[in-house]
Amino acid sequence: MMFKGLLLQKNEAGEFSAAVTDIEESRLPESGDVLVEVDYSTLNYKDGLAICNKSPVVRQWPMVAGIDGAGRVIESQNSAFQPGDEVILNGFGVGETHWGCLAEKAKLKSEWLIHKPAGLTAAQAMAIGTAGYTAMLCVLGLEKSGVKPSDGEILVTGATGGVGSIAVCLLSKLGYTVVATSGKPDQVEFLKSLGANEVLDRKVLSEPGKPLQRERWADVVDSVGSHTLANACAQTKYAGTVTACGLAQGMDFPSSVAPFILRGVTLKGIDSVMAPLAMRKEAWARLATDLDMNKLGSLSRTVSLTEAAHEAAKLMNGTNTGRVVVKIR
Repeated sequence: MMFKGLLLQKNEAGEFSAAVTDIEESRLPESGDVLVEVDYSTLNYKDGLAICNKSPVVRQWPMVAGIDGAGRVIESQNSAFQPGDEVILNGFGVGETHWGCLAEKAKLKSEWLIHKPAGLTAAQAMAIGTAGYTAMLCVLGLEKSGVKPSDGEILVTGATGGVGSIAVCLLSKLGYTVVATSGKPDQVEFLKSLGANEVLDRKVLSEPGKPLQRERWADVVDSVGSHTLANACAQTKYAGTVTACGLAQGMDFPSSVAPFILRGVTLKGIDSVMAPLAMRKEAWARLATDLDMNKLGSLSRTVSLTEAAHEAAKLMNGTNTGRVVVKIR
């Protein structure tokens, strides 16, 4: 039994290749207890790093790429999942240490899967993907800190990216005043159509700044890191919360303790890879009800499996906008 998958390989000389290849089903990981027929996957920043060999994301070779997947159960050794069940997979090291979902079949661990919420199609689930699910985790993090729409402006950095664009949609629908940052002037009207009340050039936050600045933001969703995150913290109002989930500008954090000990600002880390199932189920249930699916359609587009590597390169060079859904079949 053969299936097609985007296989990442390195030979003995260390030469890298990424190509859609026919793969024997017998090569699927033995550690998985649920065999899934994948209908849709998607491209996240981490997928781009792996497919373009830009960072040591992949820990085992060869590797089938794809940290996200949506499809139907074919076989299961766990009674919680029956053949025909529609499931979603996000993270858990899939596409890094365990073969992923940019393939027609994936053999996954049952403890990594959730049942797809009613009201979402598989294509919509992957238009959301890890990026949108992470955005929802950020919104939940803000809500649990007590933020209310009346508190003031919410800053969303990297707003044309997957996390940022869906965060704008979610927060806008929930009644918040959203200020977005972007380095793409031609996307200002697009971001406003998603719900941003104002769009700032990312340069206003991306340069080194003072450790404590004029208070503006009630709360923040940051997917950029580095100086952008430091400046966001320095501008957050007293007792505000900054959720940090990305490193598009860098892994460094050139800040000081000033915002935290003088203004009581909370810096809340958001991890989507190993988040417990209860948190995942809550996030996906909220996405099914709180995300405007018309807006989701406007910020996503669909490509074929054979186009995925080319699209990953566009993601890495910064020419992509919104979400890229990969139709597997």
